[in-house]
Amino acid sequence: MKYSYKNTLHACYTGYFTQAIVNNLAPLFFVIFQNRFGLSFEEVGRLILINFVVQIAADIFALKFMDSFGYRKAAVLAHFLCALGLVLLAVLPNVFPTPYVGIMVAVVFYACGGGLLEVLVSPIVNALPGEQKDSAMSLLHSFYCWGQVSVVVVTTLLLGILGHDYWPLIPLMWAFIPIYNLFRFLKVPLAPALPDDARVPLRKLFQSKFFVIALLMMLCAGACELTMSQWSSLFAEKGLHLPKVLGDLLGPCLFAVFMGIGRTIYGFLGSKINLKKALFLSSALCILCYLTTVFAPWPLLSLMGCAFCGLSVSLMWPGTFSLGAERFPGGGTAMFGMLAVFGDIGCSLGPWLTGFISDMAKQHKLPILTQLIAAPGMNPDEIGLKTGLFTALLFPVVMTLAVLTFRKKKQQNRKSS
Repeated sequence: MKYSYKNTLHACYTGYFTQAIVNNLAPLFFVIFQNRFGLSFEEVGRLILINFVVQIAADIFALKFMDSFGYRKAAVLAHFLCALGLVLLAVLPNVFPTPYVGIMVAVVFYACGGGLLEVLVSPIVNALPGEQKDSAMSLLHSFYCWGQVSVVVVTTLLLGILGHDYWPLIPLMWAFIPIYNLFRFLKVPLAPALPDDARVPLRKLFQSKFFVIALLMMLCAGACELTMSQWSSLFAEKGLHLPKVLGDLLGPCLFAVFMGIGRTIYGFLGSKINLKKALFLSSALCILCYLTTVFAPWPLLSLMGCAFCGLSVSLMWPGTFSLGAERFPGGGTAMFGMLAVFGDIGCSLGPWLTGFISDMAKQHKLPILTQLIAAPGMNPDEIGLKTGLFTALLFPVVMTLAVLTFRKKKQQNRKSS
């Protein structure tokens, strides 16, 4: 069989699907981990932190060695590490004397793979022949969303059918996808890399105020997206007192559906949409969604805040990638890698901060915040989780200001030109 660039694109789609698996599977087990292994809010939040700190390390490794190591070898290695980490997630917690240590080891392995995928896939797609790069980037990132939807729906249904005692079977099942895609990347063609004289060095990138603002936007984009998606399952069950199946399907599942819809629409209609205006409106909507999630008087309305937050964040990550690629067409691996580093910083900082603040509020150590959040009838878990999510409102607010600054600086540059 002769493979074409279309097969390469499909392999990249599956790569982002794989990244959705490793980023979103463990949070669906958080309640099981808490009940079975006695983990605190901060400890499950720390798992998210470890995941993305390791991904940051993988991003930095890719920045330094990717061009010499080769994209094909790195893609194969990334999928191998993702599959290995998923297998270890099923095995190690039940064989290690301290289950939490076993979970952390598994997280480290699949996070290495996820971090490499994040740096690899976008520049591979960006280098493929064709125009409408921003639309292609958004459509690529939509497969992360559809992967997240699949993970939430399939995992939730399997937990309902098999029961919580058989949860280790589920990571083993998901491990088949990165194994399958590993063999695809052994065969698909890859576009030639940029020559050395066409690449923009990192030092020059950091001299641009546009790039610095784009890094801040990526940090906020990662925090806005991952805080809601990673905590919505636990929030629905312990904060809104909903059954796990219902909470997962109406919380993180609908979040991913709306995020996928937003990215798919932009993937097909991107040429007709002003990206910077769309990013500003997305950031403003994200603020509204976080406020609705925390302060809505009815659980269903609160869940709708979670769900529509997926639409609000849908353009943040791929949109910032597209702005960077448009502004610095020779950025290559260095640019995508550095943007990914700051995105992963946000992905780790946002969920961990939410867990930390939730534990503090639950222990009555933040009286000013808890007085603002607390209402009659709320238990400590509900107060803690809502306080943590309210604190995460910081990120969409900063994102809105960063987008405004980015637009203002570009307008000033046009006038001066």
